[in-house]
Amino acid sequence: MLGLMQDRPLSLPMLMNRMENQYRDKTVTTEQIGYVMTAGYGEVATRIRALAGVLDHLGVPRDARVGTFGWNTQRHLELYMAVPCTNRVLHTINHRLSASQLTFIVNDAEDDVLFVDRSILASIWPVIEACERVRHIVVMDDGADFPLPDDPRIHDYEALLAAAVPVDGILEVADERTAAALCYTSGTTGRPKGVLYDHRSIVLHALMLQLVDSFGLRESDTIMPVVPMFHVNAWGLPYAALMCGADLVMPGTSTRPEQLVEQIERHRVTFTAAVTTVWRDAAGFLDGRDLSSLRHIVCGGGAVPVSLSRHYRDTVGQPLRNAWGMTETSPVVTSARITTADRGLDDEHHLEVLAGPGTALPLTELRLMLDDGSLAPHDGQARGELQVAGPTIAGGYFGQTGRSEAVTEDGWLRTGDVATIDPHGRLRIVDRTKDLIKSGGEWISSVELENEIMADSRVAEAAVIAVPNDRWGERPMACVVPVAHGELTGDDVREFLRGRVAGWWIPEEVRIIDEVPKTATGKFSKVSLREMVLQEN
Repeated sequence: MLGLMQDRPLSLPMLMNRMENQYRDKTVTTEQIGYVMTAGYGEVATRIRALAGVLDHLGVPRDARVGTFGWNTQRHLELYMAVPCTNRVLHTINHRLSASQLTFIVNDAEDDVLFVDRSILASIWPVIEACERVRHIVVMDDGADFPLPDDPRIHDYEALLAAAVPVDGILEVADERTAAALCYTSGTTGRPKGVLYDHRSIVLHALMLQLVDSFGLRESDTIMPVVPMFHVNAWGLPYAALMCGADLVMPGTSTRPEQLVEQIERHRVTFTAAVTTVWRDAAGFLDGRDLSSLRHIVCGGGAVPVSLSRHYRDTVGQPLRNAWGMTETSPVVTSARITTADRGLDDEHHLEVLAGPGTALPLTELRLMLDDGSLAPHDGQARGELQVAGPTIAGGYFGQTGRSEAVTEDGWLRTGDVATIDPHGRLRIVDRTKDLIKSGGEWISSVELENEIMADSRVAEAAVIAVPNDRWGERPMACVVPVAHGELTGDDVREFLRGRVAGWWIPEEVRIIDEVPKTATGKFSKVSLREMVLQEN
């Protein structure tokens, strides 16, 4: 017997109603180099309806992919709504990827139209020019002086909106499982793979971010998504902000560390999120700033050094709080928080807790699978491959038929991470399966070793990779970026590690480098680091 509740789809047009009515006076502010633009949600909703008319005018079919190369701006937010709310698929593309990756992604997605910020166009024009399937290229002029190429496919965003016939009435997506957004993985272990989100997963994920034990997003917040809108829907923050009615501050092209800190102060930002690299780069610009408005700073995309979190706590009044997820998981799966189990423990313990990935958000499930196919206990010690499940988790990849190898027979996503889970449900990422180091038949966790090295206040960054060894098979090599050039040696690193890790974990080889190579989303690139070391050898 079925229940008797109304059959209303969980879809993004629900957010349009809130923008046009309940929250029409809330604002989105976009920072661009040289100017600031602010508009109310009601005005933005009017532009979204005009943009929907533009898509109709351009003849973009239902289910067609609409690609975007854009910064975090109001215009990009308009695309976030207009495309999926008219039954098309928003395809956000990371312009920082290589030309070969971009060409593959645009062609694989079969993008019908591309929306491009003018400041990005110069770096990717050769890729776009070669994508013959793209029928239209809409340029969003952000003041860059790059001359527009002579291509009949090019249109101006604002000119199209001014001439558009807006779509009136109720925007409707009848089936909540309709595809809404497409985002490709970075392809660090092969070709990028497309993750296709539906309306239901985006709405549920936005709701999850508003729970008090996750990010606790609320109407009184001013949210600044530093994490790019071309990366997993900016971790779902724009949609969550529209749903709860929070004000938005978009960094636009003003993304240098000192600019981000200045924006937080000037706009009285209460919530912000970025990868660890961003907060590390911004740490030197905190002194003398009034950042007392901040109540929550999320750090993702890798381990959070306790020393860095402590610096933010002491300088800003808020520690960094970790969260974990993947492109395939919408992305947030876990969020760090202090629980009743931590009552009575000191501040240093709290910092260590908040530096970890945290516990699973409601609607998501975690499990650890051992090599023999059995489940590992959640005792904080047993290590297994982390697998996740839930309505915000991918069940396959775009364009692939049949069951993906990344999904188990009973429907759990294989993350590729090795982890532990303690009795309180706290996740700890031990390593990536491909980054474990097997030395003399025993495993060394590169992630744990990196965390211990970065606990040294003299260390800015540290990445550990495996190098061949005739006797042991593999040994760890630590590549370390010091806070102050010339004031840290390999012996210093090894001495700091003594007593903190097993003696046989301590690397014989420590290289002092200027910077750890990063992926296009700001994570450590072990692939590039290995190539760099190989070239130097």
